[in-house]
Amino acid sequence: MLLFAKIVVVIVALLHIYFLWLEMFAWTTKAKKVFRQFPEDLFEPTKTLAANQGLYNGFLAAGLLWSLFIQDPIWQINVALFFLVCVAVAGIYGALTASKKILVVQGFPALLGIALFLLHLFL
Repeated sequence: MLLFAKIVVVIVALLHIYFLWLEMFAWTTKAKKVFRQFPEDLFEPTKTLAANQGLYNGFLAAGLLWSLFIQDPIWQINVALFFLVCVAVAGIYGALTASKKILVVQGFPALLGIALFLLHLFL
């Protein structure tokens, strides 16, 4: 169970590294294809806001990856759970305020990781 939870942590971290790249470096190019519901004329004026959002996604990815290098198993799980909960909350909030797709892409993998860690702890 723990191995699967750690694999999910890596997947969620990689997703957030992709979000970082998309929002910080490809907002006016590739992001236009990903965020089709966003008005085309707003990409350039919101470039700085998107970059800021991308930076936060990078912090989430860094925290998730950091958790994998913590030697103490309890602290490793606690730190991973903290960052997974942050991602899950962001996914739920995004689904409520922007697009239901965010829950699937961002929220569900984080919730799966949380469930796997909790199963490991309590089974």
